[in-house]
Amino acid sequence: MPVIRFVREGRDVECYPGENLREVARREGIELYGLKGQLGNCGGCGQCITCFVAVVDEDNADALTARTAVEDSKLRRRPQEWRLACQALVEKSVMVLTRPQVKLPNADSRLAAARQAPLPAGPTAWPVPLVSELDEEDQDGADGDSPPDAKAATAGDEVWGDAPQTSCR
Repeated sequence: MPVIRFVREGRDVECYPGENLREVARREGIELYGLKGQLGNCGGCGQCITCFVAVVDEDNADALTARTAVEDSKLRRRPQEWRLACQALVEKSVMVLTRPQVKLPNADSRLAAARQAPLPAGPTAWPVPLVSELDEEDQDGADGDSPPDAKAATAGDEVWGDAPQTSCR
């Protein structure tokens, strides 16, 4: 699996290829936000520009997907190696510095140490579930758990209460 090396935190975290960098960091308890971002962030839509990271590994500059149009717009006055974690998908192992706008104590020595240890390449595809796992999932859906009078909602139906909330409008 690709590995994300978070330099400030001194942690290596595995993820699946194509996973969102912000979601991986949040899942692992890695703080991407300063005070402003903690008080109010957009939830990953690329609008608040508070989830900055810097790709600090020149050899793996292409480890994340290309900058999105949102990033190009929001980061036009920022260094080219800066990315918005919410907009970046991890394609292969990468080294990042969270909150690059905040000074990193002993930055040169910590970056040198992080670059010394090689990053594992990891697979470039999601694992394929075993056939037996697929059969179990099919059986779970065919158990008849839904009541007999239940019907699927159609486009014209009104849904109240537990309607899914949309974001990033």
